[in-house]
Amino acid sequence: MSPFSGSATRTERWRHLRLTLQDGVASVTLDRPDKLNALTFGAYADLRDLLAELSRERSVRALVLGGEGRGFCSGGDVDEIIGATLSMDTAQLLDFNRMTGQVVRAIRECPFPVIAAVHGVAAGAGAVLALAADFRIADASARFAFLFTKVGLSGGDMGAAYLLPRVVGLGHATRLLMLGEPVRAPEAERIGLLSELVDEGQADRRAAELARRLADGPALAYAQTKALLTAELDMPLAAAVEMDAATQALLMNGEDYAEFHAAFTEKRPPKWQGR
Repeated sequence: MSPFSGSATRTERWRHLRLTLQDGVASVTLDRPDKLNALTFGAYADLRDLLAELSRERSVRALVLGGEGRGFCSGGDVDEIIGATLSMDTAQLLDFNRMTGQVVRAIRECPFPVIAAVHGVAAGAGAVLALAADFRIADASARFAFLFTKVGLSGGDMGAAYLLPRVVGLGHATRLLMLGEPVRAPEAERIGLLSELVDEGQADRRAAELARRLADGPALAYAQTKALLTAELDMPLAAAVEMDAATQALLMNGEDYAEFHAAFTEKRPPKWQGR
């Protein structure tokens, strides 16, 4: 995402989520615990706009996405979204579905790693938000369910049919998206859906530790690695290795590359600048 902005000022208060910023780490918490953090139209829009703002500011080096209360996110609110969409025309429905996809694109395209800290339920859109993250850390209470066919819709919602086969393989993705059955944490780890499985109640702590490690590291190298992982999913090998070569040539002109050599020579830890 471009760092250039127009006349709009920074948003000081987000109505549909909770944001904290500390030393390069953003913590974004879905904050409707009484509804298992079910998403509303406003929550989707806030996530989309927040990720765009943080991407432009370039002050965030890692982001943790979590949920307040008993679960991560139970998906779209049945009354506020599913009920409302029944009275929408096709143009309005297309606008809504495009917006939800824009949230996933924003997670994949932002220039910093995103860590989903999952406990309890991650269902429907909540499962896709976790899927779109770069890292998924879940505790033993976590369960994932891609419920879209359960409500009569395609399992390929919000990019799930694109992302999930690339994470767990086509066979597992077909089962999860078509049947909509819940996958508990041990199985999620076994099929590769999780980056790390931790003891119950420890997902937030472990996600914060990983975010700190990433924020203290070579931010530009991480950003370019993420960009290449996303861009090269559909590239032939020749195009991918050419993009790798161009990226490495640019980074070899960067300050962090020279800093590594200086630190190695002086036998000290590198002082990464993200440049």
